[in-house]
Amino acid sequence: MTITDTDASPGAETPFPRAAEENLTRDEAASRSAHLTVDAYEVDVDLSGAAAEGASTYPVSTRILFRSASPGAETFLDYLGAAVEEVILNGARLDPADHVGSARIRLPELAAENVVEIRSSSRYSRSGEGLHRFVDPSDGQVYLYTQYEPADSRRVFPVFEQPDLKATFRFSLIGPQSWELRSNGAEVSRESVSGTAAGLDGEGLVRVSFAETRRMSSYITALLAGPYHRVDGSWAGGVEGESPIEVPLAVLCRASLAEHLDSEELLELTRSGLDFFHAEFAFTYPWGKYDQVFVPEYNLGAMENPGLVTFTEKYVFDTDATDAQRETRANTLMHEMAHMWFGDLVTMRWWDDLWLKESFADYMGSLAVDEATDWTTSWISFANGRKAWAYVQDQLPTTHPIVADITDLEAADQNFDGITYAKGASVLKQLAAFVGREAFREAARRYFVRHAFGNASLDDFLSVLGEVSGHDMTSWAEAWLQTAGVPELAASVDDAGRVVVEERGTDPATGGPISRPHVVEVGVHVLDETTGTLRRTGSERIALEGPRVLQELTLPAAGAPRLLLPNEEDLTYAKLSLDPASVAAVLTHPVEDPLARATVWAALWSMVRDGELPAARFLEAVMTLGLQIEEVVVVQALLRQSDRALEAFTPAEERERLQEQFAARLAEFIAECHGGDRQRAAARTLATISRRTPAQLDLLAALLDGEAASLGITGLALDEELRWAFLQALTTHGRVERNALDAELAGRTTARGRIAHRLALAARPRPAVKKEAFAQAISGRDDDGEELSNDHLTATVEGFRCGPAELVDAYEEDYFAAVVDVWERMSQGQATRVVAGLFPGTQDLTAGEKPQEHPTARRTADWLAAHQDAPAALRRLLIEEQDHLLRSLRAQQSARR
Repeated sequence: MTITDTDASPGAETPFPRAAEENLTRDEAASRSAHLTVDAYEVDVDLSGAAAEGASTYPVSTRILFRSASPGAETFLDYLGAAVEEVILNGARLDPADHVGSARIRLPELAAENVVEIRSSSRYSRSGEGLHRFVDPSDGQVYLYTQYEPADSRRVFPVFEQPDLKATFRFSLIGPQSWELRSNGAEVSRESVSGTAAGLDGEGLVRVSFAETRRMSSYITALLAGPYHRVDGSWAGGVEGESPIEVPLAVLCRASLAEHLDSEELLELTRSGLDFFHAEFAFTYPWGKYDQVFVPEYNLGAMENPGLVTFTEKYVFDTDATDAQRETRANTLMHEMAHMWFGDLVTMRWWDDLWLKESFADYMGSLAVDEATDWTTSWISFANGRKAWAYVQDQLPTTHPIVADITDLEAADQNFDGITYAKGASVLKQLAAFVGREAFREAARRYFVRHAFGNASLDDFLSVLGEVSGHDMTSWAEAWLQTAGVPELAASVDDAGRVVVEERGTDPATGGPISRPHVVEVGVHVLDETTGTLRRTGSERIALEGPRVLQELTLPAAGAPRLLLPNEEDLTYAKLSLDPASVAAVLTHPVEDPLARATVWAALWSMVRDGELPAARFLEAVMTLGLQIEEVVVVQALLRQSDRALEAFTPAEERERLQEQFAARLAEFIAECHGGDRQRAAARTLATISRRTPAQLDLLAALLDGEAASLGITGLALDEELRWAFLQALTTHGRVERNALDAELAGRTTARGRIAHRLALAARPRPAVKKEAFAQAISGRDDDGEELSNDHLTATVEGFRCGPAELVDAYEEDYFAAVVDVWERMSQGQATRVVAGLFPGTQDLTAGEKPQEHPTARRTADWLAAHQDAPAALRRLLIEEQDHLLRSLRAQQSARR
C-alpha cells in the first residue's frame, strides 16, 4: 500500500509520509534519538567505475547495528541516493516499494537490538555535497572526496543523520590499485579483488579496509580516492605526565599541483599546532593518524573530519601568494585542528549549539596562530577581517543569538555564518578576559574529560565554566549568547573635560536596549610630532556595566590631534562610535599601534556602511594612509572595502570620477612598490575595479603584453591568476573576444583557468551572451546539458553580473520568477549560489528618491509579501539581500547631504 505524501507535489505517491522530505526537523531528530542508540556502521563503497568517462553512480553496501528502547516502534534512515536495491531488517527483507522514498528508508517493527543491511547506489556529486567527483583538466585524472556538513553523508550511505546519534564506523573502499584510498581510520588491510578499474586501461582493483573509528557523528566521517600526491611525516608528543604518542601525518593534493605543495611548511605548522593544543587542552589526540588533503572544487574553506581533514586547494599556492594568504591558511589549519577536540571529541546535540564547535574553533585558531607560529598579526587579522564579517551579519534583520533556534536542517545550513563563527569567537575572547585565561583553559579541559566521545549543550559548558571560575555564568550567557544585535561602545569628552565611556544599541528581537557586561581597555592616542603618528599615551582597563567616567586618562590640550579608542586591544565585541575629534585625527594621521590601527579602520568601515562617513572620505583616507600600512592583511581588507564602497555606497554622479581616481592611485602604487605583497593586492583590486571602469584598461593590456618595464613597473609576477583577472576586466568592456580567451586557456589548461575562462565568457557585453549565461545559471547546466560544478556555477553567475547595467538589469523580473523553482530543483548549496549571486543588489538611488521606494527594493518587498509560504531559508536569503541593497541606498542618500 502506498500513502500520498502531503508535502510532495500534487498527485505524487510515496511509500510513507515524508518519504521524500530532505529537511529533517529538530523535533524528528529528538524523537528518533529518544529511543535509539546506534552502535556501529559497516560501509563498503565500490569506486571501481569512478574513472570511467561520464561515471554518475557507484554501489554501496551498508550494515548498521542499533538498539531501540521501544521495541515494536518504527524509525527511518536518511538517504539521498540514486536507488535502493535491497533492505534487510533483522533478517527479513523489506519491499523497497513500500519502505524506500527519495530521502528516507522506513524501518518498522523494531526489536530491542537491530541489524539493518542495505544495498544501494549513490550519485557522484558536482556540487561538493556528498562524494564529489572531479576530472582534472590538466591530465584527465579523476579525484574523489567527501564533504558532509551539516547532513550530506546521507548522499553516500544510508544513515541516522543527526549529530547526537554517534556510532563507530568501519569503512572499506574498492578502487584502482594505484590510487590513494583513505578514510578517517588508518588502513588495516589491502587485498586484490577481481575485475579491472574502468577507464584506466585494465588497472587492477583493491579493497582497502580501514580501522574502526571511535564514536563520532556521521557528518565528520570521510572518504578520499584518486591519484593524489602524498607527503608523509610524523609528530611525537602528548600531554604532560602521560605516556607520549606518535601521530602519523600526511599532506595530499592533486598530482598536477604537487610541485606547488609546500609540504614542509604545512607539516611544521601541524606539529606546532599539535604541540600547542596538547598543552592547552591536556587531552591526548584521540583519532590516530592526521591526514590533511587539499581538494578541488571545495565548497568550504576546510572540514574537520578526524584523521582526514579536507581543505580547499586554493591553499596550495600555484600563483604568488601574499603573507596574509599564508597566515589565513595557517589560521584555517589551526581552526580545523581545534575541532579535533571542540566538535569531534565533544559534539553539540543539535545544530542550535553549533557555536559550541565553530565559535571555539574560530577563537582557538587565532589564538594558536598568535602563540604557536611566527605570525604576529593574528589578532590584527581577526579585528579587521573576521569581526567585520560578524558586524555585517549581526546587523541584518535575520540576525540571531549565538545560541540559535535551529528548527531544521535548512536553517542549520544557513547558520554557518558570521555570528556563529566570528561573533562567537569575539565573545569567547571577551569571556577569556572576563574569567581569566587560566580559568578558560581549565574549563575546556574539564569539559573534554566529562563529555569525551559524547554530546553536550550550552548548559554543560557553562556548568563547568562556573565551577572553575567561581562566577555564576547564567546572566553572562543570557546577555552574550542568548540575545542578538551589535552593541556600540562610545568614548567621548564631557563638558568638564573627562572621558566618558558608555554602551549603546538596540536588541533587534525585543526592541529594548542592549546591555552586556564588558571588560575593555580604553586608550588615548596623541599625535607624536616627531613620527607624525598617533601614539598611545595612556589606557585604563574597566569592567563596563553602564556609563563610566574614567579618572586615569589624561587628554592633550584642546585642539591637539588625538584618538579616544574605547576597545583598545580589541577585547570585546562591539562597534565603535568614535567622537568627531577622533574621526578627524585618524582620517589625517596614521595610528602607530598595529592592533589599534586595525580596530580603527574597522570602525571607519562600519561608519561608511551606516551612512555616517561618506564613501569618498573613506576612499581618500585609504589612498593616502591605508595603502601605506605595513600589515598586508589590513591593506587587503581595505582594498576589498574600497571596491565595495565604489560599487555600492557611492552616489551615481560621483562614482565614475571616484573609480577613475582610485584606479589611477592603484596604478601609481603598483609602480611605487617594486614588488611585494601590497603591490600584488593592489593589482588584484585594480583588476576588479576595472570591470566597472575603463580608466586603466590600457595599463592592463600593456602588462599582459609584457610592457611592465617600460611603464616603470617592476616586481609584479604576471602569473595565471593576474593574467585571467586582467583578461576578465578587458573582456567586460569588449576589448577581448572569445578567440583570445580560448587561446589563453589552451596555453595552460588548469582548473583555475577553466573557472576564469567561464567567468570571462559570461562577462562579454552582448545581449546574447547575457541571455545564455542567465539560462545556464538558472538551470545549473552548461550548453551541453551537463551539470555545472559549484565553482563553474559561481563563475557563470559572477560573469553574468559583469558589464553594462542595462544588459544585466533586464533580467530582474526573470530572476524573481525563477527563484522558487531554483530552490526546489537544486541542492541548497547550489541554489544559494544562484539566489544570492543573481540578486540585482547593485543599484543607484536617484536624487530625491527614498531607498525603500527604489524599484528593486519595492520588487523584493512585493515578492516577500506574495511568498509568505516560501521555504524559510529562501526567504532569509532574499530578506538579507534586500537589506544589503537598502543599506547601500541609504549610504548613497546620506552622502548627498
